[in-house]
Amino acid sequence: MGDASRFVPVAAAAAALLMLFPAGAALADATGASEPVQPAIWTPKQLRFVYSGFTTKYSCDGLREKMRSVLLKLGARKEDLEVNSAGCPGLGEPTTFPTVDIRMNVLQPAPAPPPGANAPPAVATHWQLVDLARYHDPLRAAGDCELIEQLQHRILPLFTTRNVQFRSNCVPNQLQLGTVLKAEVLLPNKPPPGAAPPPGAPPAQPPGAQNPGVR
Repeated sequence: MGDASRFVPVAAAAAALLMLFPAGAALADATGASEPVQPAIWTPKQLRFVYSGFTTKYSCDGLREKMRSVLLKLGARKEDLEVNSAGCPGLGEPTTFPTVDIRMNVLQPAPAPPPGANAPPAVATHWQLVDLARYHDPLRAAGDCELIEQLQHRILPLFTTRNVQFRSNCVPNQLQLGTVLKAEVLLPNKPPPGAAPPPGAPPAQPPGAQNPGVR
């Protein structure tokens, strides 16, 4: 009870400020909404990613699923994303250097086309904050510390980002809390229900078809 009461003056002050500036929140929302749409184009990228760490070992399957989840969060196009294990010694066994081959399409700002040139179809996009070190279990985040460091170094530069925040204090063979990796990422706008596929998107797979990136 004593601890809870300490927050009462703060809450009262916040309420007073809201009464003085009733349009503050709306103004902030309007500022974000008024940001001009950034036209972008889908650009192919490919990479062989080799994980190396002391604290946590991954199987090739485990690393593949983690990498696929990360790439989708960062805006890789889902329809043709391929993340395939490479050179794995055994199925489901943790290994020293698990490896995945990545083929994907990511959004890059659309350059101004030369006069008279046929420009590729542009995609309407927006900036969105993505937190790659946010977990429900802090110990799990600590276990992925070395992986997050390598994501910041090798994966994040493949995407269009801004306002990157990175902090890491990984220590080999120790679980250390406090790793941070977040950034604003250029993501495609969601089309309204029933709208045609965006320009440059591959044809949708039929129901039940297997994604080529899952093997």
